[in-house]
Amino acid sequence: MNFRGELRHTRLPDKPCKPAEIRQKLHVTRLVLQTRKTGVESKDHPYRKRAHPKGLISCRILIKETDLLVSARTDLSEQARDRVLHHRRQLEAYIKRRPEFLSALLPLSEDPFAPPIVSEMIRASCRFAVGPMAAVAGAIAHFVGTDLLDYSDEVLVENGGDIFVKTKRPATVSIFAGTSPLTNRLGLVLKPERMPMGVCTSSGTVGHSLSLGKADAVCIVASSASIADAAATALANRVTSKSKLANAIDSVKESQGIRGGVVIIGETVASWGEIELTHLT
Repeated sequence: MNFRGELRHTRLPDKPCKPAEIRQKLHVTRLVLQTRKTGVESKDHPYRKRAHPKGLISCRILIKETDLLVSARTDLSEQARDRVLHHRRQLEAYIKRRPEFLSALLPLSEDPFAPPIVSEMIRASCRFAVGPMAAVAGAIAHFVGTDLLDYSDEVLVENGGDIFVKTKRPATVSIFAGTSPLTNRLGLVLKPERMPMGVCTSSGTVGHSLSLGKADAVCIVASSASIADAAATALANRVTSKSKLANAIDSVKESQGIRGGVVIIGETVASWGEIELTHLT
């Protein structure tokens, strides 16, 4: 399936379709996009067992709440750990100075003295009327991934389901949507000529993150994972029913940096923008 330029709705056939032709002809990196959960988790994420970044070496970086799966051309575990510590130190120091940054559910005013990762989170949250911490997982993935491009021309950083991606071949992201019959049956095809990019997801029915919506999965593709994260959070809050789906999507789809998205509610799928979907077997 390839939906472009307009909002469309579909239902998955009773019998799974064959994978799209692009997956038959090209070597495809396979990832799994999982709706994120809060809190420190030392256990392996089950969805990561299905992630197969072809030709890349993967490592796990676990520092406090941050739990990354980093894949690159070489083992970048040391460099990735260093960059996570660097950005976390900046973020933690800022929260000590401005405690409301941690708990705000609405945008905060910009701070010219804030470190880069904080400024990015504030800007992203202002676009979509959410608190700055709505962009934290995507921001860490984005900043760490961008830093690691100094050591590898292909980098994937997955942070609880929020992804920074820069590869030389197409990557297919499988979308987890909780109890929906579509969970892990739809893949989002990412083209290398549009990378680097961010792919983030949020949900009103999966995980422990605060959400006011009813969507099983809201997946956003954007120029950066920070923007994608904030937009996914906002849209997941606004999709309170199928009848409000179109209006909710309209509220975010024209924002700068947004390239497209997918929303799953039960058996219903809505997609828009630069989105290419494929059925997965």
